[in-house]
Amino acid sequence: MSKFIAYLKTKSFRTNILAALLTVVGLLLIAFFSLRYYTKHGQGLNVPLVKGLSFEQAVSKLEDARLKYEVDSVFIMDQPAGIVIDQDPDPNTFVKDNRTIYLTINAGKVPNTKFPDIAFKTLREAQAIIESSRLKLGDTTYKPDVSRDVVLEATFGGQPIQPGDIIPVGSRINLVLGDGRGSEEVDIPQLTGLTVDEAKFSLKGSNLSLGNILYEGDITDSANAVITKQDPMPVDSLTKVAIGTKINITLSNKQP
Repeated sequence: MSKFIAYLKTKSFRTNILAALLTVVGLLLIAFFSLRYYTKHGQGLNVPLVKGLSFEQAVSKLEDARLKYEVDSVFIMDQPAGIVIDQDPDPNTFVKDNRTIYLTINAGKVPNTKFPDIAFKTLREAQAIIESSRLKLGDTTYKPDVSRDVVLEATFGGQPIQPGDIIPVGSRINLVLGDGRGSEEVDIPQLTGLTVDEAKFSLKGSNLSLGNILYEGDITDSANAVITKQDPMPVDSLTKVAIGTKINITLSNKQP
């Protein structure tokens, strides 16, 4: 024990201890500065704002800032195709050089969806189902039926559509609904001598609708052209028709 204590007092021991301490400090300094260099401590870039830009504009901006990017896509109705709708990290975030920025782009191709079964649903129920299928409610018209505000027919692009038919997302669906009055009849209005606008007003008041429009001779002024014939006509043998009946008319620039 006395020899060990005597060794601790020697110059050789003190030299070894000092060398060991200097070695440890040197290694710590090397590790510290190497880590700072590797992580580029104190250096970085502000992420530019690319949300709302076209994909090409966003890429150009990121490349100018020496930033990488990765792209994902979704489809959002009523938004332009190819537009950046989200970015991560957010704009003005401080990041390292060559950091990857994640972009979400609005897809250019409209996806399809299956038309749902809305037959005999109420208007409110049908609208909820249509919107949950990423479709839109278009025009609603009525026809005689004992059911009120119940879907009797659905059309897309002027053609009847059935459950399971494939149509583009965002399509407008027009509905034919029951008026709740069944086969109730109304008087046939006299339309001869009226303009088209006047006839539409008269038919609406009678719960009837305008059918086919034929033209007699050259129509030089469609706004002032008048009706010379109608089908059906109010005559002694026929004075009433069912609600919702279409009345066909013939237009002419000559007075009837």
